[in-house]
Amino acid sequence: MAWDEWEHLKSDAAARGSAQMQLNQYPADQGGGPATGSASASASDDLKSDKKAWVKAGEGVKGLMDGVGKALTKLSEGQAGLGDTGGCRSAAAQKDLYESWRKYVGDVSSRCDGLGGLLEGAGHDLSKSDQVVREELDKLQLKYQDTEAVDGHTKEK
Repeated sequence: MAWDEWEHLKSDAAARGSAQMQLNQYPADQGGGPATGSASASASDDLKSDKKAWVKAGEGVKGLMDGVGKALTKLSEGQAGLGDTGGCRSAAAQKDLYESWRKYVGDVSSRCDGLGGLLEGAGHDLSKSDQVVREELDKLQLKYQDTEAVDGHTKEK
């Protein structure tokens, strides 16, 4: 497209008048909107939140810790008779796998506790901004990144 053609298209658009974009707000030139400084008033009229639901969700997530704890106990009991893994590669691989899963399941339990606490906290304190809640969730995600895969060999020290 030649520069002159581009300039012509821009001038045609300007001559027709620009279309105003409106994003969930009252147009600036029309009355009837909320008073200055009370923009959140209309938003809060539509926003419904049940603190009990947040607390119940948090308690439910924390409740997952019981089942995770039982799984960790069974995992530990199943590993109890393994003994020395020095001469058997499959036993060494099983030990590496067990250590990896023990850490992972422990982290899942801690993650349930952390996330459950955040949900319960949201039920008690809904005045936090979305940004603050997002930052807390991001911290939780960083803290509990998935464990690396094991290769089945004992680790040399």
